[in-house]
Amino acid sequence: MKFEAFSRTKSVCPHCLRVLEAERAVGEDGCVYLLKRCPEHGEFSCLIWEGPLEEYLAWNTAPGGGNAPPVTVPAREGCPDDCGLCSAHESAGCCVLLELTKRCNLNCPVCFASAGGGEAGPTLEELAALYDMLAARGGPFNIQLSGGEPTLRGDLPEIVALGRERGFTFFQLNTNGLRLAEEEGFAARLRGAGVSCAFLQFDGLRDETHLALRGRALAKIKRRAIRNCALAGLPVVLVPTLAPGVNVDEIGAILRFALENAPHVRGVHFQPISYFGRCALPAPERRLTIPRVLREIEAQTEGLMRRADFAGGGAESPYCSFHASWRVNPDGSLRALGRRASCCRSADARDFVAGRWGAQAAPDAGEDGFDRFLREAAESVFTVSGMVFQDADTLDLERLRRCHICEADPGRGMVPFCAYNLTARDGRALYRR
Repeated sequence: MKFEAFSRTKSVCPHCLRVLEAERAVGEDGCVYLLKRCPEHGEFSCLIWEGPLEEYLAWNTAPGGGNAPPVTVPAREGCPDDCGLCSAHESAGCCVLLELTKRCNLNCPVCFASAGGGEAGPTLEELAALYDMLAARGGPFNIQLSGGEPTLRGDLPEIVALGRERGFTFFQLNTNGLRLAEEEGFAARLRGAGVSCAFLQFDGLRDETHLALRGRALAKIKRRAIRNCALAGLPVVLVPTLAPGVNVDEIGAILRFALENAPHVRGVHFQPISYFGRCALPAPERRLTIPRVLREIEAQTEGLMRRADFAGGGAESPYCSFHASWRVNPDGSLRALGRRASCCRSADARDFVAGRWGAQAAPDAGEDGFDRFLREAAESVFTVSGMVFQDADTLDLERLRRCHICEADPGRGMVPFCAYNLTARDGRALYRR
């Protein structure tokens, strides 16, 4: 295919992770590609936007700047080898992952963390030190309790309490939901401990989908986890990993299922698959990109959710994400809340996530009419969002420098998610141990 370049950036070689000059270019099919050439491993092209150049350029409604991290480490080697966050980074953190364990009760064919080892994870003292580091780096951030499978730890309430003592207020549990489904009362204990929401791995409604991505039939288990969270008042966000040929045709069914289970289910957060970590699925010639997902949402919901309702991010690069929100009316219809002006500050993004996904105060006997109005208004909002993580084929260092989702690392500090999880095609990792 012939290409016509229109801008330059930097990327890495998918084989050796060497930093390379790269170009964004329009292909003969009218779509946007990332091009690069490694002197050792040859030329590479990868689809990054399945749509015309005009659409790609128009999506960039939030140019960067004015949101630098308050505390950084020196940039010596340059991106992506100096993350911490380094002084060249352009976005303060919003969400930070605390990886509580590498153990897992699944062995998914697809896992960015390559989880499943026998390591128990950091001690409470080590986690306290990570919280202190994050507080000194510009916190409090929204905390994602992650892993491995974080519910395998018996001290989750103590971990949340440690964070709350240090001023952190939003705790998102990234979970496959098995323990939530199987252990009665577990969701209630988490809610009582201060967990804000369950970020539930939910790849579809068919067991075939779960078998392909998770290696186990999980459809009934996922429904039971949602039921138990609803009984406990713990909000749920469904998190489908979208893989071509596996579950893209389930996008509409997932959205309808989520709406049927609102307000306990606050929304859906799509993650088009990235090919890093452990990934048994081969990368297709045509990657799943933002415009394709938005077209599928509109088509599969028969226009209930329109592509025009969505906007890109602002604190991060708009080419990393999309989001839209609707008011769910009593009759089940939706009213779009309009394309929100992009949050160009990470602090605004933190507040937006906490407000959309976090638990509201439970009603009590003293709740007046205005308090009830505010609570019901918040609970009636349904949000659909997505994050397109970068792998070695798609990595654009301009996007990486605006990343606001970080991994907390005891040695380096705050490492952007896509750098921390970057792997070469032979599985060699840049950062992850």
